Amino acid sequence: VQVVESGGGSVQAGESLRLSCATSGRTFSTLGVAWFRQAPGKEREFVARVSSSGYESDYADSVKGRFTISRDRDRNTVNLQMNYLKPEDAGLYYCAARIERPFPTEKWAIWGRGTHVTVLS
Repeated sequence: VQVVESGGGSVQAGESLRLSCATSGRTFSTLGVAWFRQAPGKEREFVARVSSSGYESDYADSVKGRFTISRDRDRNTVNLQMNYLKPEDAGLYYCAARIERPFPTEKWAIWGRGTHVTVLS
């Protein structure tokens, strides 16, 4: 299984970006997918996740109401729509996947290399 991130860039505070995580190597509907981020000098933190079914999603408190995670079954891709970006949202954003069907696993075992997000104040 592989995941590849895209869509990072540099924006002004208050603007939007959409990140994409393309998956391959396993049936898309068996994979849960999450986004994490890491700012310079800080630990990696959870941002959002969506279940393999697409019916469940979770968000970090810091992004609730601004970020939306969604699945695109036609493209085997998970998108993270980020609105009203703040300087503190900047960092390296990673996509991670885990197998949830037929038997669920908890560990985010598959990671991409990340895509950079810069938010200018």
